[in-house]
Amino acid sequence: MGKPTGFKEFDRKKVEWRLPVVRLEDYQEIYTHPTEEHLKTQGARCMDCGVPFCQSASGCPIQNLIPEWNDLVYTGRWREALDRLHKTNNFPEFTGRVCPAPCEGSCVLGITNPPVTIKNIENAIIDRGFEEGWVTASPPISRSGKNIAVIGSGPAGLAAADQLNKVGHSVTVYERADRIGGLLTYGIPNMKLDKGVVQRRLDLMAAEGVKFVTGADVGRNVDPKQLQAENHAVLLATGATKPRDLPIPGRNLKGIHFAMEFLTANTASLLNSDHKDGKYISAEGKRVVVIGGGDTGCDCIGTSLRHGCSQLVNFELLDRPPESRAADNPWPQWPRIFRSDYGHEEAAQKFGSDPRVYNILSKEFIDDGNGNVTGIKTVRVSWKFENGKMNMTEIPGSEEIIGADLVLLAMGFLGPEHYVSELLGIETDPRSNYKAEHGRFATSIPGVFAAGDCRRGQSLVVWAINEGRGAARAIDIYLRGHSTLPAPGTTLGSALATAST
Repeated sequence: MGKPTGFKEFDRKKVEWRLPVVRLEDYQEIYTHPTEEHLKTQGARCMDCGVPFCQSASGCPIQNLIPEWNDLVYTGRWREALDRLHKTNNFPEFTGRVCPAPCEGSCVLGITNPPVTIKNIENAIIDRGFEEGWVTASPPISRSGKNIAVIGSGPAGLAAADQLNKVGHSVTVYERADRIGGLLTYGIPNMKLDKGVVQRRLDLMAAEGVKFVTGADVGRNVDPKQLQAENHAVLLATGATKPRDLPIPGRNLKGIHFAMEFLTANTASLLNSDHKDGKYISAEGKRVVVIGGGDTGCDCIGTSLRHGCSQLVNFELLDRPPESRAADNPWPQWPRIFRSDYGHEEAAQKFGSDPRVYNILSKEFIDDGNGNVTGIKTVRVSWKFENGKMNMTEIPGSEEIIGADLVLLAMGFLGPEHYVSELLGIETDPRSNYKAEHGRFATSIPGVFAAGDCRRGQSLVVWAINEGRGAARAIDIYLRGHSTLPAPGTTLGSALATAST
């Protein structure tokens, strides 16, 4: 694939982001536009590796045909590259922007050299497809007469709706927010995923016949049992929206918010009024502490900086990751190494250093005397592997108080909210997720399916697409006894082959 000797001739060069000093002034996407020659050169680095681990189970959850479209970009056959990309991925413009690229972690070239810039090439293919007018609405030729309700409009629900619509089922997507998109719209900031990019895809889906209903909070203002009665199948794609809390003394003080409260309000105000309505949690002039790393923590950092915070610290409970793979983290596993994302770069630009502080435990929120948070009492910790697990020990004498006017809790999610599942009587697993086997996606209630984070737990957008595509196939088999929809992966394919017999 690509140029047979390209991996020896060309170095990895990712598509640059806009300069931090420039992008901090706006909420536009952080990405720049690469030249075709740049992309051709990077595509040439794709090896003829024999077994493309990038599209295996350890790499891409939707089994993108990565070597094929790398080669097509190298040879200038962009339209064909787009066709190959859409064959496995309904929304490459989302994954090309926000996916952490586990495919690159499994790239065979990555054993000895920096991996191929797969994510950059994927994003360039779909962006060119839209620019050239190659991506157009393609409604199904006929309808099956089957109606399906999808509850939740995040990537899992949208992928399922798109697939089911393609084979002629009539699909209605219900979303409790005022805009369609779930976390794509309100959970991921504009600078990482512009909402025009999301709306562009939604407009295509609507033109193909998918119906969208906003302000429909199923289980509260919409009766899920009525949806059951009116549809031949129901898919729950409600996400893992219950945030992990930090129940330490002072938690009830003003100025302490879950990350999604902060991010959702910011995006809503940006879209509604360019922040002129003031209906968001402002970090302007405040000392901000973000507790928890990961993508959500980084998004809180980037948003706080754009508000104009006066100080910013990011607490990480665990050790600082190593610069390169540890002995217990071999290829093709996801490399657990130190990385700097866009928000970390921006914080370093503004304040002179990386905002992350490792091995720090929050003990108590400090009251300013008027019910507002003014600081956090902390202690440093050390980690040691003992008795088959990692154990944490507080370091005596390391206590300190760090000033804070705004604290953002970005410690992940515990599972779905349960007001829908309780009304339907759906069984849950030990982690509180909707109980449904991957491959069949069927819950304990006949005709009701579950997919995405509400079924598997907090995960990646690309995994949500995998689950949505898989659930669509399972629902199609349930309704018709067979399906022409592709299975996203051999494991899923084996399970569904059994389900259809």
